[in-house]
Amino acid sequence: MTTAKRMFQDPTMLHAAAIDPAVRHQRREDRTMLLLMVPALLTIVVLLVVPLAWLSWQSIYHDGAFTLVNYRRVFTGAYLDTFLLTFKLSFIVTAVTLLLGYPVAYFAASLPPRWSALVLGMVILPFWTSVLVRTYAWLVLLQRTGLINKALLGLGLIERPLQLSYNQFGTVIAMVHILLPFMVLPLYSAMQKIPANLSQAGASLGGSPLHVFLRVFLPLSMSGVLAGATLVFVLCLGFYITPELMGGGKSMMVSMIVSRNVEIYNSWGAASAVSVALLICVFAVFYAVSRVIPLEKTLGAR
Repeated sequence: MTTAKRMFQDPTMLHAAAIDPAVRHQRREDRTMLLLMVPALLTIVVLLVVPLAWLSWQSIYHDGAFTLVNYRRVFTGAYLDTFLLTFKLSFIVTAVTLLLGYPVAYFAASLPPRWSALVLGMVILPFWTSVLVRTYAWLVLLQRTGLINKALLGLGLIERPLQLSYNQFGTVIAMVHILLPFMVLPLYSAMQKIPANLSQAGASLGGSPLHVFLRVFLPLSMSGVLAGATLVFVLCLGFYITPELMGGGKSMMVSMIVSRNVEIYNSWGAASAVSVALLICVFAVFYAVSRVIPLEKTLGAR
């Protein structure tokens, strides 16, 4: 039986609690904390819960009646192909950022604090520049008359300019560049917590550097791998500016379907259904990862 139930059943305990200074102080503290949380809770309700409720309502209510036609559209034809392409590009970008980010994070974690801070500063330096500016910079580099094609032509390595932009290849390159810090930082955070003496102990027991890395260091860094991969994958699912510019309309992702339904076709119901389906996919990814590592580690809370 809980303390609250015993207090209501026993008037003596209730009277003692009423006059106990510690109990009164705890209750005042609880009320104060609740009052302090009210502005934050109202903000969440107004800016998150209400829009999500309105979005869900728009997706199932059309012309004065409830309908699932918008959701049936998600699983057929071009909509389904768009979802599959979005997941495909998200997997590719996540894999490439992991392959590129793991050595960088490992190198930074193995350096003294002053030098590791310099490496991490170089990693997060692109954050100071707008995503739109960085995307246009990649367009300048990868277009048929861009710097890369000119350099390859000048060296005689190719006879005609390569199609490096306005396709999935250019989209992946730009997205990897933009999302790489989101992979490196969780990896570095996880690697920094691994005691250095574990690798030294493995080496002293006769293990080769590769064997010690695969059997000791890599398993201990898997929490960072999962956290970074989850963040990059989820961000890829909702990316808009970079696929829109670098894809040239050939790499249609879910965010672009939402934009076209609203701006061109004025179909708020279809856009809402696609958004809700994408949101469910994101929740499913977080739930699947939370079965392996705590969600607070994925979000960087600890």
